[in-house]
Amino acid sequence: MREIVLDTETTGFDPTTGDRIVEIGAVELLNHLPTGRTYHQYINPERAMPREAFEVHGLGDDFLRDKPVFAAIGQAFADFIGDAKLVIHNAAFDIKFLNFELTRMGLREIPWSQAIDTLAIAKQKFPGSPASLDALCRRFGVDNSKREKHGALLDSEILAEVYLELIGGRQPDLVLAPAQGGPRNGPSITVAGDWRPRARPEPLPPRLTAEEEAAHIAFIAKLGEAAIWLRRR
Repeated sequence: MREIVLDTETTGFDPTTGDRIVEIGAVELLNHLPTGRTYHQYINPERAMPREAFEVHGLGDDFLRDKPVFAAIGQAFADFIGDAKLVIHNAAFDIKFLNFELTRMGLREIPWSQAIDTLAIAKQKFPGSPASLDALCRRFGVDNSKREKHGALLDSEILAEVYLELIGGRQPDLVLAPAQGGPRNGPSITVAGDWRPRARPEPLPPRLTAEEEAAHIAFIAKLGEAAIWLRRR
């Protein structure tokens, strides 16, 4: 059984009002074991990034400007997922955005029957308890220390571990070498020997400018030797 654990990052909450996908990350499972195949793509949303969204995932206009638009990668994405079950946390959100883009290209929509919603599973399994991805990581002891900001591929890798816990626990060989066989072509599809969650494939540029850093240092200097920032050094 082939499953794809998937996550997206967007410019907002509603594609019908102009919001777009800016990142897709996906991890392939075969019979509930990771194969090592992953899909990852940054996408130019063809619009400005709202500050609220930027603060969530850190993907800004300058970073996304030279990335391909969805129409340029949509077919490759559709080919990668095929008819596999899609494991998504809060599936309604991601499916809504993906189907909006796929429909614009004239490609097949993803039917709801193809989705497995881990948020719904968690709420049913642990009624009344927090069911966010971070909360489930704490519950199952899944390492999410690299999740400083939302990132589609990293979140997919973390969600894959959470999903396997939700359905009955991780297998002892969860992070063994990837299974052999299957298509492995395409610039945004990779096969990793170590499947553990890792940092973004492309580090984001620093958000602190040289001018801001200089202003901060000058401000600390005015506070005297008791400044808390000095004690942390």
